[in-house]
Amino acid sequence: MTLYSATITLILIMDPLGNIPLFLSVLNHVTPKRRKHIILRETFIAFVLLTLFLFFGKYILEGMHISQPALQIAGGIILFLIAIRMIFPHESLEDRGKQKEEPFIVPLAVPLIAGPSTMTMVMLLANQAPNDMLRWFIALFIAWLISTIILLFADVLRKILGQRGLIAIERLMGMILTTMAVQMFLSGFETFLHV
Repeated sequence: MTLYSATITLILIMDPLGNIPLFLSVLNHVTPKRRKHIILRETFIAFVLLTLFLFFGKYILEGMHISQPALQIAGGIILFLIAIRMIFPHESLEDRGKQKEEPFIVPLAVPLIAGPSTMTMVMLLANQAPNDMLRWFIALFIAWLISTIILLFADVLRKILGQRGLIAIERLMGMILTTMAVQMFLSGFETFLHV
């Protein structure tokens, strides 16, 4: 996987555009200035967690005796389920955004940005090419930076794109992610058959 494809994949999995309505819903009672501070804090926490999984996820996998094909297949299944939820959401924003106190780590940092699929993806990158850790870190940093910028401009983007525009973009991203998930699953299965 190239730096470009890894970055795009991570952006799609982090789904900043799809997370805009939920972020705004969860932070609805917070002032705009404080909202930006919370978004910066939560995205930074997510970045730290993902960096830890990128560099130390390999040891977690070894400790649990999980093979690369198993990780690829599991990653493909998780990505597929995330993509299906992006295309066919089944939970209303009102239900997901009922929290009234200021969020800390959950649900914004984890699982919305650093969710199971993103953690799986960074571990998969590190496991597939352990000699390219700098490339994967740069991909993670770029994806995180783009996601953070998008979320910081959430109010502006919602006004420009509208609710329907955001939903349409999220579903389009879900379609792209579906094909990537199937490819990851097939690659894992192919690796397993050759082992």
